[in-house]
Amino acid sequence: MTAIEAESSGCGAGTAAAPEEHAVHGYHHRKDEHLKRLRRIEGQIRGLQRLVDEDVYCIDILTQVSASTKALQSFALQLLEEHLRHCVADAAVKGGDEIDAKVEEATKAIARLLRT
Repeated sequence: MTAIEAESSGCGAGTAAAPEEHAVHGYHHRKDEHLKRLRRIEGQIRGLQRLVDEDVYCIDILTQVSASTKALQSFALQLLEEHLRHCVADAAVKGGDEIDAKVEEATKAIARLLRT
């Protein structure tokens, strides 16, 4: 995929090691919603720090850890769904080797999520 193609589709336009600055990814249309959700999760994590600092009972802290973990998992699933609907679907339309690469990429991402 050329840089211009990557920029226009956003799919595969970058990895964590080499992101593209102008790519439009599948989550782009819900970016503000995602950022709000991540800020809420960040607040949960800060709450965990406060609970530990205040010597709250272990089980109460673990309950909050579970809630934070579920919130991150839910966010990850939403992002994965958007990736499948946008990037994988785009690759399927284009055909060729790109679809195989996108399916493999998504499969590896799902495997990472299952390990957590």
